[in-house]
Amino acid sequence: MSNQLQQIAIRWFEAFNAKDLEKLLDLYDEDAQHYSPKLKIRQPETKGLIEGREALRSWWQDAFERLPSLHYKTTSLTANSDRVFMEYIRQVDNEEDMAVAEVLEIKEDKIIFSRVYHG
Repeated sequence: MSNQLQQIAIRWFEAFNAKDLEKLLDLYDEDAQHYSPKLKIRQPETKGLIEGREALRSWWQDAFERLPSLHYKTTSLTANSDRVFMEYIRQVDNEEDMAVAEVLEIKEDKIIFSRVYHG
């Protein structure tokens, strides 16, 4: 099971770095939730938490348009029976690299909750 969840995480990175929004969203449950400190800063009314694929679409589309050089470099993936812990480096031209950790909670091969932590 953990290998299967790691494969979802690998597909997540591939879709994100290719800026393939449809492939990225297809990994998520229709009602998935996402928490991010960056979201909390850019959209304070959300308190960092959004729900549903359309909210995810808007969030990432905006990020891809604002930050065309945005890229995540995977450093570690650890999975158990229902989640994957991902560590990566956030890279953007003219910005300092940022260490990030993210947890993907997965049910029936779909991400139901993702939480981002900046380090």
